[in-house]
Amino acid sequence: MPQTKRRRKTKHRGNAAGVIEARGRTGRKPTAAEKTGGARTAGARGAAGSQAARASRLDRPPTWKGAVLKSMLAAVAMILLGTLLTGKPKQMIPLFPIVLVFYIPLSYYTDAFLYKRRQRQKAKAAAERERGGATGRAGAAGRNGSATEGKAATEKAKAPAE
Repeated sequence: MPQTKRRRKTKHRGNAAGVIEARGRTGRKPTAAEKTGGARTAGARGAAGSQAARASRLDRPPTWKGAVLKSMLAAVAMILLGTLLTGKPKQMIPLFPIVLVFYIPLSYYTDAFLYKRRQRQKAKAAAERERGGATGRAGAAGRNGSATEGKAATEKAKAPAE
């Protein structure tokens, strides 16, 4: 005679309050395909994702809107710092527009300089890679000297003292 009570095939879900704490299967580790599916957070991206995000941010040209936002933040910080140090907020408030007018172009042109410098470095690295085998660094001697100067200095150091 067959069994009248069928055995349970899945785990009991929920706790005493009836709340299910984990979704899906909990008895095994997810496969690689299951891990990649779904929304990814900044922590899940890892170092490669954050480096890519940084590179993407640095490759955007500067804008006046960004310069205004940075300048407003800097001006507010300066006003707050000045107020804390002097204790006279009424004297610091008229400085806000003056500081803002000074900081906006300073911020924009600083960003523009850094952006242009990064674009030149990227173009130089791409040209060196095209020529063949460059590692993207400034050569064996480092940033300040050429590769031939670095070799000459190394040879001098290796030569016995006379």
